[in-house]
Amino acid sequence: MKAMTMTAEISAPYTAITYSVAERVATVSLNRPEARNGYTLTMAHELEHAFVAADADPAVRVVVFTCVGKDFSVGADLSGGGFDMSMTNSASDWQEPAGRCSKTIFGMNKPVIAALRGVSVGGGMTITLSCDFRLASTDSRFSFPFSRRGIFPEGASVWYLPRLVGASKAADWMLTGRLFGAGEALDAGLVTSVHEPEDVLEAAYALAGDIIANTSEVSTAVIKQMLNRLSGLESPIPVHALDSKLIAGLPGHADTVEGVASFLEKRPPNFPLTVPADLPAWLPWVAADPAL
Repeated sequence: MKAMTMTAEISAPYTAITYSVAERVATVSLNRPEARNGYTLTMAHELEHAFVAADADPAVRVVVFTCVGKDFSVGADLSGGGFDMSMTNSASDWQEPAGRCSKTIFGMNKPVIAALRGVSVGGGMTITLSCDFRLASTDSRFSFPFSRRGIFPEGASVWYLPRLVGASKAADWMLTGRLFGAGEALDAGLVTSVHEPEDVLEAAYALAGDIIANTSEVSTAVIKQMLNRLSGLESPIPVHALDSKLIAGLPGHADTVEGVASFLEKRPPNFPLTVPADLPAWLPWVAADPAL
């Protein structure tokens, strides 16, 4: 997929991000380059809104999460001298801003690809840990500097990070708060691939294009949530039970019929089913709450 000139389908007057849709890809970009995309409560509100909108939009198959400017995000905006703890409701139900973003991405049916460049630290990195892919650039630098600021991890990062890179590497990065580069991130499995700064967004769009052209929308959504929700269970037995129910339904599953036919006929697939309309309603996370 070539680099795109996006035509915006904006459903809200965003001020801290941009949102646009083209060729079935929604692009969500942090847009405070003058502040190196420092993370704010406004940015948290707008990201949550944009990701929910993209997931609900039938014109969108994949989301690319990126930035305007040379740095993805330097983390929480501390220009006011501290952390903005403004409460939108009561203190008892307040949710920290980075976690609102990562939780929203976690619950999405559609794949999210982060295209990172420059600095991604603190909340500016934890908001990407629930993305399905993280593509870095050769100039990327990462840090989880919480211990160096006398604060605590957020974005549910102590849940995501060990699952991505293992307990030892997560402890190394979290306990020291040190800065590390794209090569170390790639070796540890934090990022999927590394590209030149001018190429990382193009690579994200190419990956999105491959997913759109070659995969079933329903299969992709179900697999994403199986990985998110089942891979951490203590036993494989309930996973096998769910697998069995899914596989038992394949003979009447329209995407399966098309997938097999396109393979045998050596042609690109044209999967007919859509999300969320055609998700199996009995899946635990769909039956509990279709938005999760």
